[in-house]
Amino acid sequence: MTNAGLHGLETALAGLPPGRAGIRLRGIAGLRPFLAADGPVGTAAATILRHAARPVRAILFDKTHTANWSLAWHQDRTISVTQRVEVEGFGPWTVKDGLLHVAPPFAVLAGMVTLRVHLDPVPMANAPLLVAPGSHRLGRIAEDGIAEAVRSCGIAACVAEAGDIWLYATPILHASAAARQPARRRVLQVDFAAGDLPGGLDWAGL
Repeated sequence: MTNAGLHGLETALAGLPPGRAGIRLRGIAGLRPFLAADGPVGTAAATILRHAARPVRAILFDKTHTANWSLAWHQDRTISVTQRVEVEGFGPWTVKDGLLHVAPPFAVLAGMVTLRVHLDPVPMANAPLLVAPGSHRLGRIAEDGIAEAVRSCGIAACVAEAGDIWLYATPILHASAAARQPARRRVLQVDFAAGDLPGGLDWAGL
């Protein structure tokens, strides 16, 4: 992303409380031009999902020296929807930050991509995202199988400069350590999908 685009994105996100482990974003109009399929962020998703790519969930992570958390290896397994509709294969249901979430069939997750837009540099000492390459092809991984899957797939660190965008398959195994030399590490994480949900379910979107 260009310096101008990065500045515009920071402006769109200005005013959010700092140092939170994750703020789920909804109703921020200034984000929409960036995340559209022809926008500076959405174009990356469109390389995989084509022009039907649309953002369906966004979270801003803001790691600092006073909010320096770690996250164990896991898969993202839920999506955000507008209302509860009982559809076969969807469940259980949860509410996160006031937004309704449900675990969909794995095929839904497999059809999505996740982008991480870095607003700050993320060297190895500042807790880059860790991923297990290829683990998204293993399907839904049971908790007691995660360690073996990581050993089998290996680990890659997603180091980045400000403005860099990482794209990965949404169900990939990933983790984050606490920063060894903590500095501000803001990351906008956005899930993209291309199709509608079945049975009257609707993506919550942004």
